[in-house]
Amino acid sequence: MLSAILYSAISLVSCNQSSSQPIAMSEEIIPAGVKTDTATFGTGCFWCTEAVFQELKGVLKVTSGYSGGTVKNPSYEQVCTGTTGHAECLQIIYDPQLISFDELLEVFWEVHDPTTLNRQGNDVGTQYRSVIFYHDARQKKKAEEYKARLDTSGAYNNPIVTEITPFSYFYAAENYHQDYYRLHGSQPYCTFVIRPKVEKFEKVFKNILKAPAKP
Repeated sequence: MLSAILYSAISLVSCNQSSSQPIAMSEEIIPAGVKTDTATFGTGCFWCTEAVFQELKGVLKVTSGYSGGTVKNPSYEQVCTGTTGHAECLQIIYDPQLISFDELLEVFWEVHDPTTLNRQGNDVGTQYRSVIFYHDARQKKKAEEYKARLDTSGAYNNPIVTEITPFSYFYAAENYHQDYYRLHGSQPYCTFVIRPKVEKFEKVFKNILKAPAKP
């Protein structure tokens, strides 16, 4: 297990990394004629959960970014101050014929702690809040019903504090944040923080994962 000192040290890398060092995003091609839908979730650090949602069958594109704030086109450094109102979040484009919003919600609740207010692990601040930005009345209804069921079921020892709020704008994060785990899997943060989450997720949701890429 990482010591608190090591965890804090590698967590600081994300907020101190300069946006003047971009890494090109990998292009994901959405097949022509596919009717897509969009989900927008905030689950804390987007490096961790981007890697998870990218593995789901029917998910066509995952973009890390910011939503829910008042500042237009915010930079990562601005969002890290916790003063913009934005949450780190994921914009997920998916094929509803292959994966449902309900299944995405199930993954959402599983891959982070929805009971800690403005906090995920050592990441603290409103930018790390648990939030569902719903795109229509159907998504709102499903999210609220799912949250209520979890609360009454006693699945968590503490009340769920996940914010359920209408979607307004999404701003893609800087290029060096995109595909972070895919591109930097050997770095300490990925090895000690992201990889265990991904491996746990793969065991729980193995039935809805994409088929492994052929060598």
